[in-house]
Amino acid sequence: MADQEEDFSSLPLPDRFSHKNWKVRKQGYEDAAKTFEATPDESDPVFRPFLLDSGLWKGAVADSNVAAQQDGINALCAFLKYGGQQACTRSRNVTITPIVEKGLSSTRAATKQSALEALLLYIELDKSDPIIDDLLPSLNNKQPKLIAATLSAFTAIFHAYGIKIVDPKPVLKALPKVFGHADKNVRAEAQNLAVELYRWLREAMKTLFWTELKPVQQQDLDKLFEAVKQEPPPKQERLLRSQQAAVEAAPAAGQEDEAEAEVEEDQPGEIDAFDLAEPVDVLSKVPANFGESMASAKWKDRKDALDALFAAANTDRIKDGPYDDMMAALAKSMKDANIAVVTVAANCIECLAKGLRHGFAKYRSRIMPAIMERLKEKKQSVADALGAALDAVFASTGLSECLEDILEFLKHKNPQVKSETLRFLIRCLKTTREAPSKPEVKLIAEAATKLLTESVEATRTAGTEALGTLMKIMGERPMGPYLEGLDDSRKTKIKEFCDAAEVKAKDKPKPVAPPPKAAPVGQKKIGSKKPALGTKKPAPRPATPQEDPAPPPPKTASKGVPSKLSAAKALVPPQKSGLQGPKKLAGPGGAAPPSVQSPRRNITPQDEEAAPIPSKLGRGLAGRPLARPGLPSTTNSESAPPAPQASSITPGERLELDDLRSEKEYLLRTNEELRASSSKYQSQIHELQNQNAQLIEDHTRDVLSIKAKETQLVRARSDAESAEAQCQRLGRELDRLKQEFKRMEAERSPSSATSDHIYRDKNHNNNGNSATERPPSATQQMRANSSTSLADSRETGYQRMARSYAISPSEEKENDAAEGEKTVRNRSPVKGATTTTTTAAPTGRREVSGEGESWKRAAEVTSQLKARIELMKVGFFL
Repeated sequence: MADQEEDFSSLPLPDRFSHKNWKVRKQGYEDAAKTFEATPDESDPVFRPFLLDSGLWKGAVADSNVAAQQDGINALCAFLKYGGQQACTRSRNVTITPIVEKGLSSTRAATKQSALEALLLYIELDKSDPIIDDLLPSLNNKQPKLIAATLSAFTAIFHAYGIKIVDPKPVLKALPKVFGHADKNVRAEAQNLAVELYRWLREAMKTLFWTELKPVQQQDLDKLFEAVKQEPPPKQERLLRSQQAAVEAAPAAGQEDEAEAEVEEDQPGEIDAFDLAEPVDVLSKVPANFGESMASAKWKDRKDALDALFAAANTDRIKDGPYDDMMAALAKSMKDANIAVVTVAANCIECLAKGLRHGFAKYRSRIMPAIMERLKEKKQSVADALGAALDAVFASTGLSECLEDILEFLKHKNPQVKSETLRFLIRCLKTTREAPSKPEVKLIAEAATKLLTESVEATRTAGTEALGTLMKIMGERPMGPYLEGLDDSRKTKIKEFCDAAEVKAKDKPKPVAPPPKAAPVGQKKIGSKKPALGTKKPAPRPATPQEDPAPPPPKTASKGVPSKLSAAKALVPPQKSGLQGPKKLAGPGGAAPPSVQSPRRNITPQDEEAAPIPSKLGRGLAGRPLARPGLPSTTNSESAPPAPQASSITPGERLELDDLRSEKEYLLRTNEELRASSSKYQSQIHELQNQNAQLIEDHTRDVLSIKAKETQLVRARSDAESAEAQCQRLGRELDRLKQEFKRMEAERSPSSATSDHIYRDKNHNNNGNSATERPPSATQQMRANSSTSLADSRETGYQRMARSYAISPSEEKENDAAEGEKTVRNRSPVKGATTTTTTAAPTGRREVSGEGESWKRAAEVTSQLKARIELMKVGFFL
């Protein structure tokens, strides 16, 4: 056994990791962990075999022996801890799944802890997204213990790193499914994870999954959330390697505090639901006839269209898109005469501004002036809706973008518009996170100060509050010049509003540049002056008297020509008596300047040396250097340093500061001019945009009216064509009827001739008998009745055809029935006459009876003809 153990220990670590004997593997894991801890840095050759063959760690993490598995996970933790980011990226693809399946679900507590530590190290070394992506599929595992272990790992990860390092959205989307799991342990771990996420996200987390939970689960979670609300905001407990390097790289204590402060700034104060929500495409949900409904003359149609838009836009996040036409319609709705339409339009603008955020900034110039113009509305509900819309528009842009329109409407004629605009300005100052610049402060202060003299008390109070809020942001000292001329009572009220205001803007000392710039200048004086002045002090001093008459000043003006000239001009006046002589001697030769320089240099040292003797000499000290010029010449080297400190550096810096100040004033004036021109151009752009929108609207209305007229014209043409075709058809029908009547008359004429012949024969045979004279008269009467009936029927037919297009079918049937009865009545007398004739016939002679039969035949023929005519007429008209 001893020989085998020695052989095992002599094997390389990769071979021992893949050995068949679990004891050899276990010993190899332990030795690997110790070896990794003893390495000097991440580039040690020990890590190379494990970086090249990452499958070794898959077998170590998923070792079949639980004791060896625990040491294998410990070795992986040591490998990650000392191997650096390269060890993380090379091994995580093959180790995350075995860690979840074998490590987190292990029955050993130490193994679970080591597996969780490995996951945290993977996040600490690189980033969390790959780890979260590998852990999420485990929530769909069939084994409840794996799901519960994964949820517990998520809870620990969020507790250690927070939501700034680990994205919570994928996990929040998976929560509803695990809340509906059948296993109680899974549901319990899901509750723990939800509570941990609530510590970081608060109410914003409910937007993603809350509606998918059962009411009972919502109530249980609300009870758990109540306890979390009382806790302070959470902080990141474990830093990433990059954050640790930033803290360690700061050598000074102050810089360490700054680094820690930067880490603390990353901690979320209050998470917005906008960051967690998925963008919604509102344009696809808006009705297709939205533009037509908004152009309708009925206010109900316009309100219904805006209600549909509000229902679609009332979401946490909106997908960006072309909303130009929609914004134009909403801006026009601000001028609507119906306040219900105005209120719903303001609510729609608020939803769109909150959902689009920075994407709404490009529509601000079109929407904001229209809303502020409508602030004259005195009804409180409408004013509140307009104010909420303005606040949402401001949140999507900033104070600098909105300030021009605000200042413009502060000059409005309507006092109500002034008051509401001032209240909006106060809300902007309280919610902005960036302090206004000095030109903006000046504009705001001047505008608010002018409103303090308004006749309306609400406007004066709002102006006072605006000045107090601005003082809270900028401080009392910068606001002092703008408060000059105000009475004490007004200043007291401004101070009260300043104390009561709550603002979110950054402190003004941070952006102020002069104090930090002055500090490094002082440090340069202390640290860098001594070596620089030690070498350059003798050079500038001899050159100072030569600067006035001769051109050698460029040699001494290497640092800055204006500073040297200013120093020379500053030094000339106090020493006029001692320098007049040297100036005259400097023209012919250069021997005089050194003799003149010695008394000048000795002024300050003799003053410093004579400082302890001023009790006896008093004012005589000022004349001693001039009386004895030879003595101070020996102390030139000692007296030179202090003089240039006061004369050569300070005046130059002052000149440079003056130049910088003049340049700054010039830039500020230029900036104000540019802002004024920009505001003028923007107002012109707004007017042109409004005119363009109005022209587009008028054009659209004209196009619609033209299309409507064209449609009416087409319909009229089609009606005219159909009427013309009907008339032609009726004309053809009339022609056909006329031809038919002519044909019927032609067919009837032979029968009438035959009947006349028969009548004539009868009259010839009867020799003038009265009884024989009746049949011809009856025939003639029948013929007259027949012609009359034909004429009547013809007129009736014509009239029926004329009325057929003006009366209903039921009325036509009634008329037909009436005409039929009339025809029968007209026909009955003829039959009666015939009957009378036939009854009267037997009273005569026997010849008369024979002749009666012929008359009957003639009557039957006539009646048959009439019946045929009637049937033809009835069939034609039906």
